[in-house]
Amino acid sequence: MQTQTGIAPTAIERLMTEERQRYIAARPRSQALAQRTDAHLLYGVPLHWMADWGTPFPLFVAEAQGAGFVDVDGHHYADFCLGDTGAMFGHGPAAVAEAVAAQARRGFTTMLPGEDAARVGELLAERFGLPYWQFAMTASDANRFVIRWARAVTGRSKVLVFNGCYHGTVDDVFVDLVDGQPRQRDSLLGQVYDLTQHTVVVEFNDLAALEAALAGGDIACVLAEPAMTNIGMVLPEPGYWEHARALIKAAGTLLVCDETHTISSGPGGYSRLHGLAPDCFVLGKPLGGGVPCAAYGFTAKLAQRMRAAKSAAPPGHSGIGTTLTANALAMAAMRANLESVMTEAAYRHMHALAHQLASGLRNLLAKHGLPWCVTELGARLEFQFCATPPRTGSEADAAMQPALEHVLHLYLLNRGVLITPFHNMMLLSPASRLEDVAQLLQHLDAAISALRR
Repeated sequence: MQTQTGIAPTAIERLMTEERQRYIAARPRSQALAQRTDAHLLYGVPLHWMADWGTPFPLFVAEAQGAGFVDVDGHHYADFCLGDTGAMFGHGPAAVAEAVAAQARRGFTTMLPGEDAARVGELLAERFGLPYWQFAMTASDANRFVIRWARAVTGRSKVLVFNGCYHGTVDDVFVDLVDGQPRQRDSLLGQVYDLTQHTVVVEFNDLAALEAALAGGDIACVLAEPAMTNIGMVLPEPGYWEHARALIKAAGTLLVCDETHTISSGPGGYSRLHGLAPDCFVLGKPLGGGVPCAAYGFTAKLAQRMRAAKSAAPPGHSGIGTTLTANALAMAAMRANLESVMTEAAYRHMHALAHQLASGLRNLLAKHGLPWCVTELGARLEFQFCATPPRTGSEADAAMQPALEHVLHLYLLNRGVLITPFHNMMLLSPASRLEDVAQLLQHLDAAISALRR
């Protein structure tokens, strides 16, 4: 019996058994390291979800360069995961590596600015069109800080997010729509207060729901990815953001665009490309070429309100900032990446290869008669187990098939291709090659054939 994906569950189980055995047999050093780390690292990995890839034991990496990496057993991989966006511009881009190495000889962190701070501010303002900037260690931190600023300047307590959104580990965003009702995510650990008291959630692309949620006049900010990327990709419908932006502005609410993933759209992100004109812009993971850092920019008008809110507050910690934020290594990495790596030429290469991959995937799905679709967002693309691209987070979630995802990912991994776990996203970097694209398509074709035997 086949499901709506066109693949029988028994075929998935059979192939998964074969691929797990193949994985284990080929990776004795990774298996030994997994046993060793299990003695002192919780779940045997540095971060517990590293154990959720669907492999029999974690894959241990020896080195990564450009658009590929080598595991400790000597196997080479074409990497379309790219640290799930952290290495979107390639592993260890030369300009960034050289800048970080040079700065390391001059000191790591001083809790004071250097010349790089001035230059990075100029580069960010020029690229993204927002005049004022602040920094953080991660996009999660940047989003937390922006929410705090938004509440401070508006005097409002609530945040609006879209169902199925991804903004890192910000507490406020872990509210989903379940049967049309907001519900705090069940998987959260140690959550002691009800997030639904201060978080409003609506479906992406639903203008009526957005308008109704804003009508109460109590939303400090709308925190949004311009296109959803983590529940499976969901693109805005034509005209959606034009109307949504007008509704948000009329409500006196701030629009915050988290472009940590949608920076794949172009050098200035989705917002600059499509004229969204957000009040605040957040960028994390790839900004420093994979070196931990993030930045958030804002309009002159919002900067004035931020200064006023800070001046009016009593002395003491604002709740914004961490000691290592804007350290010298991070600033050097951001400068080098913005100046030399995130170039127009790099994006042209990434977008051209991504489009070739998307075309190849569509041809492959048509060849096998599968009711799946392919969604593109610049250098980012994804195949989803539904006939037409989802328009909401709920639709994207309904299309997910974890068992099928796991077996496809493991099959590819066993043949030297890595795509992003937990969904079927692929990224192209400036170092990605046409041969890498061909390799992915060849092995995905073989995987589907094996499942449909």
